[in-house]
Amino acid sequence: MIERYTLPEMGGIWTDEHRLELWLKIEIAACEGWAKLGKIPNEAVDIIRKKAAFSWERVQEIEEVTQHDVLAFLTNVAEHVGDEAKHIHLGLTSSDILDTALSLQLVEASDILLTKLEGLETVLRRRAIEHRDTLMMGRTHGIHAEPITLGLKFALWYDEIRRQKRRLAFAREEIRVGKISGAVGTFANVDPQVEAHVCQALNLKPALISTQIIQRDRHAFFMTTLAGIASTLDKIATELRNLQRTDVHEVEEAFGKGQKGSSAMPHKKNPITPERICGMARVIRANAQVALENVALWHERDISHSSAERMILPDSTIALDYMLHKMTQLIDRLNVFPEQMKVNIDKGCGLIFSQRVMLALVDKGISREAAYALVQTNAMEAWNTKEQFQNLISKDTKIREYLDEKEINELFDYGYHTKHVADIFQRLELF
Repeated sequence: MIERYTLPEMGGIWTDEHRLELWLKIEIAACEGWAKLGKIPNEAVDIIRKKAAFSWERVQEIEEVTQHDVLAFLTNVAEHVGDEAKHIHLGLTSSDILDTALSLQLVEASDILLTKLEGLETVLRRRAIEHRDTLMMGRTHGIHAEPITLGLKFALWYDEIRRQKRRLAFAREEIRVGKISGAVGTFANVDPQVEAHVCQALNLKPALISTQIIQRDRHAFFMTTLAGIASTLDKIATELRNLQRTDVHEVEEAFGKGQKGSSAMPHKKNPITPERICGMARVIRANAQVALENVALWHERDISHSSAERMILPDSTIALDYMLHKMTQLIDRLNVFPEQMKVNIDKGCGLIFSQRVMLALVDKGISREAAYALVQTNAMEAWNTKEQFQNLISKDTKIREYLDEKEINELFDYGYHTKHVADIFQRLELF
């Protein structure tokens, strides 16, 4: 059973307190790196490790005066450390701390999202296997096409979620970089070995080259990956909304005791969760566009990107975390109505077998064009009269010149359309 969504795990990554905790880790690691090079006494580093602290309230108070978040933070840390604070932030620029901390936050967020993707993958796998042979209508352009199984839908989504999980794992690696290279990335005032030590201590990779910032193509790639995952969820949710429509009603979102669907109409059971997911996917896709706009900055850096990132990165990771939770819950509890699926299949008067009849005629030596015309004539009559397509085929004297009654009966077999479902599941290793 998928439990109720709670925010603290993902939301905690983006709190001001956690961000400053990461800043402090980076500053201490930089001091350790300098100590290795003999620039800072080891005794001073010991004092810094022991005394370094901050108060978010005090940082805010100082920032009201400085109008600079990192300087306010450093001032507050210095109040705790004392004289040895002179060694903190040695040769560094603010973005060394900001961008390295942001990478840590995005790695943490990725790990949560990857876990949620694994959960959704597991549920989709179970439901695919459960409904491998549940026959339903396949539709193209919203029109009945040929039969499929519900298990194939789940299996399709399962495979796509696996792909999205791989993409996010790759995006995690792309963003898992730190930067301690100084004001314009030249290491003029900080040794590259300090950067190497900080990154090793924080399980990051040093950016091979940077300006004052880590380049924003990495963040754009991360955000477009989130947008891709959101779009997959949008795709699944859109399908479930359509299948829940009253005139289709093949599946249904679980409806809890005491739940209400409408303030005016007591009978309503609306697909509220998939609709919510579809709406939130639009927000994440829009945020990805902002991340792409952030790639182009002036010279070695401006700050037009940073204000936008403070919104789009927390909002998008939190939103996607919520969407994955709700989608997993939705699939896990989804009500399925195989009997209604059969009713819907039968609405087509057997027209779903039109291609098979056409191919059988071609096998008898008729040209494809002639076979198509014979079958289409009867198909259109079935549409208009609602007479069973098989009856019309059986009465068509031109068709009966090539197909006898036994052959016609064999053509109208649902099993023909699902005979390779097991092969598809074998490809996906769904057992």
